[in-house]
Amino acid sequence: MPLVRIGQLQRKEEARSQKSEATMPMKFIDDLYEYYKDRLTGDEEDAEAVAMSILDELDRRDVLKLIGEMTDEELLGMFGLYVFESLKAKMAREGLGATRPQDAPPVH
Repeated sequence: MPLVRIGQLQRKEEARSQKSEATMPMKFIDDLYEYYKDRLTGDEEDAEAVAMSILDELDRRDVLKLIGEMTDEELLGMFGLYVFESLKAKMAREGLGATRPQDAPPVH
């Protein structure tokens, strides 16, 4: 799968943001999807491969710029996903989740 150059997407994003100052859903994802949609099969591995290739090309400044363009809803969704995945990973590392001791109450 050929990789899209981040510069191409950022130029599109900059041109779009110069046209409109209104907060709108993050177009970066829309642009990624449009670029790759004919090569995606719909499985999770596709999304992971695209995400990892993008992350390889971004530096901290690029990531913070994209985050700054997110709506509040997108930002909270991203942070919620980060917390969720981080907790899952921590529980897996600590060996939690496979079995719960009989005397431990469930957390709800």
